[in-house]
Amino acid sequence: MQVTELDIEKLDKAANMLKAIAHPMRIAIIRYLEGGKKLTVTQIHELLEIEQSTTSHHLGILKDKGVLSSKREGKNTFYFLRHQNLTQIVDCVNHCCE
Repeated sequence: MQVTELDIEKLDKAANMLKAIAHPMRIAIIRYLEGGKKLTVTQIHELLEIEQSTTSHHLGILKDKGVLSSKREGKNTFYFLRHQNLTQIVDCVNHCCE
């Protein structure tokens, strides 16, 4: 099987998304955003019980790699999963760890 340039781009994007997810706090963020939930940085940092700047850093990585999207509403920016099926990847990995 020959891998085309387009395939390599898709594989590279997929690998970068997986790298972005591969952190305990980022997995937790994904869990909190399951089911179409939208949360602000403040809400997420309170749930994670970590510094807001650290939360913003993790959100930035997930957004940059295409895992999350955001929408500004008034003073707040809400974060949400760009692809709900990413939770299946997390579920699969969790199942493998049992």
